[in-house]
Amino acid sequence: MSDKSDSSVKLFSYSDDQPVDGKGILIPRKGDWHPKHTFTPLNARSSSTRSAKRVALSFFGLCALIILGTSGYGVVSQANLASAPTVTIIDPYTKNATTLEYGPQDSLSKNNLFIETRDAFIEEGLTFIEADISKKQLRFFENGVLLVSAEILRTGDPGSRWGVPSGLYKVERKDEKLFTTTGQVFLPWQITFQGNYIIHGWPTYPGGELVAEDFAGGGIRLSDESAEKLFEHVKKDMPVLVHIDTKETRDQFIYETQIPELDLKHYFVADIDNGTVLASKGYEEQLPVASLVKLMTAVVATEKLSLDGRVRVISPTFVTSLIPRLAERSSVSVYSLLQLLLVESSNEAAETIAGEVGRAEFLEAMNAKARQLGMMNTNFADPSGLSSENVSSIEDLYTLTKYIYKNKRFIFDITANETLSNVYVGGEFDGLVNFNGAEDMDSFIGGKVGETIAAGQTSISLHKIQFQTKDRTLVVILLGSENRTEDIGTLLSYVANRFSH
Repeated sequence: MSDKSDSSVKLFSYSDDQPVDGKGILIPRKGDWHPKHTFTPLNARSSSTRSAKRVALSFFGLCALIILGTSGYGVVSQANLASAPTVTIIDPYTKNATTLEYGPQDSLSKNNLFIETRDAFIEEGLTFIEADISKKQLRFFENGVLLVSAEILRTGDPGSRWGVPSGLYKVERKDEKLFTTTGQVFLPWQITFQGNYIIHGWPTYPGGELVAEDFAGGGIRLSDESAEKLFEHVKKDMPVLVHIDTKETRDQFIYETQIPELDLKHYFVADIDNGTVLASKGYEEQLPVASLVKLMTAVVATEKLSLDGRVRVISPTFVTSLIPRLAERSSVSVYSLLQLLLVESSNEAAETIAGEVGRAEFLEAMNAKARQLGMMNTNFADPSGLSSENVSSIEDLYTLTKYIYKNKRFIFDITANETLSNVYVGGEFDGLVNFNGAEDMDSFIGGKVGETIAAGQTSISLHKIQFQTKDRTLVVILLGSENRTEDIGTLLSYVANRFSH
């Protein structure tokens, strides 16, 4: 790639599978046919009133943006098809390329990258949905031309099952009117993307009554008129670009040290809200993690399956659960499976979830999600955690914990066996036994435990602790423990004694 380029937004093509540096030339996926159409981004075109200059794309301050069509933009644009592009971030100095995976992308919460991506879509004449939740604005562009602009009336609470994080998504299905079992309402003109993220009109109860304005169930809510108009134009696989500005006031809370020393194998304690590490040992060491795997199983399940949906139960014969519950059932809701998975650590539930997607595909998605989050010391060999080949590091598990805490906190709510806010119907199983909490530890607000011969006892737990009259949320991670409950208590006591309490 030439460093003399006057644009940070480029398109490339292959000739006989060899990359050719040339603005406005496109990349087809595979095959012998190559499109002849060429496009030059607007900001790369010369004009008498505007000198050509390099447009700096701010992605950590150093990146360029490349958009690749799934079959060549010439075909997509001229045929007016909904096609999901590939967005790649290029470091202009190292030339290293990073492709934005479809799904939640924290980088798109950065305003500059979001704007550059959206503008590149427009300049290349793409058809896509833009949802800027921070500005409460949804727009639909057809071939780069604004066709629908609507106010976002309400969104799901951040971290809830309805909350939509910043990211690049694809439309998966459309339903004129769909009943949500967890919300117990009808959602008109529903557009579904990434499994459980939705755009829809004003919800109604089964009797036809409109829900109140502050009703929290549902996703991105539009007026019925706007939702219907959007519904008419949207097609499957159409890109959905979502932005939420996550700039927060810097957490100024300071921990003041008082007492040192601690003797445990692999542990980690941090304030999850401001990132202060209070105690750590064996941070980067790769170790078996046992059922902590199920947290990633839950993350991928919520991105691949609808929580309102039901799945067929084919009880796997190669795993057992401490409390078998699926043998006599022919089907079960995804939400109930998540409860079994996260509360009772059901291996049957893990395999049933994976089997619904396709076990190999599900495992591939788990490992792909790990790579997307930067969990480079992690490998998932099964969805339950039984295999000793399920390995990770405390560093990677902390990354996963922060992701869930920020984007899918309802998963931790389930692990605490709490009734989810915005979910108006319970699961199908009564008397669930929660394996995650520890006796006489009222500070526990969520987490997951695991245990195998190879891994020993493992744990990720969140605790609400008061420091200096303020409630703080601490994350405690243990690997290779011999007595998980005792070690968690030791770590929390250590933190309480070492820092001002």
